[in-house]
Amino acid sequence: MTMTASQLVFDDAGSVDFHDLGKVFANGTQALRNVDLSVGSGEFVSIVGPSGCGKSTLLRIASGLDTPTTGHATVGDGAIGFVFQEATLLHWRTVARNVELLMELQGVPKRERAERREEALQLVGLDGFQKHLPKQLSGGMKMRVSIARALTLNPDIFLFDEPFGALDELTRERLNVEVTNVFAARPFTGMFITHNIFEAVFLSTRVVVMSGRPGTVVGEVQVPLPFPRPLDLRFDRAFTRLVSEVSGLLREGSS
Repeated sequence: MTMTASQLVFDDAGSVDFHDLGKVFANGTQALRNVDLSVGSGEFVSIVGPSGCGKSTLLRIASGLDTPTTGHATVGDGAIGFVFQEATLLHWRTVARNVELLMELQGVPKRERAERREEALQLVGLDGFQKHLPKQLSGGMKMRVSIARALTLNPDIFLFDEPFGALDELTRERLNVEVTNVFAARPFTGMFITHNIFEAVFLSTRVVVMSGRPGTVVGEVQVPLPFPRPLDLRFDRAFTRLVSEVSGLLREGSS
């Protein structure tokens, strides 16, 4: 679908394209300016940049939750999964029923819901926790439930809005590995917002660096490393060189 302030037009299933995109909010704040970015089908692109540079706004436009002020966004017509900064679970529903929620809203038959739910829970390592309530889960487990819920939609495009930012470092590292495992097992087009450069390089096929507000793309770094990715990849020389390259672009874009 091609999105302007007044138009939605469907396109192919798994690509995202922003052309000369700009966003100005009602209070006059310019969040994005002249953003040109294409994410091809099957790519996993992480986006880094200073706080307030419009990274989350870019995802909201890609998901259809917001519209650009200028330029346009063309987004594939396949299913879109969105994982927010908070897990946003319903506290009175079990893990199983939280994972089924989006399918219920779409009218997926009960038997199919159960099959998709179990597959998703296995992919995120939560098999056996179906009857637990959110209050019985750690922060990392809650985020796994959120990811599993989005996976049940079999997304062609998967959007992640800094989902691990509030987690401790060890939990974050484990979830990074799990996301790369899911991507290897069930490929999708991914866009991942993060402030963590190590995380961006570890997860991605490409890292895009944005400037300070109003955000625009100042550079990108290809990450030619195979999937799935083991945690000790972070100690590899090739990995550290990529981190250094992204860090340099980020400093330039923030100056």
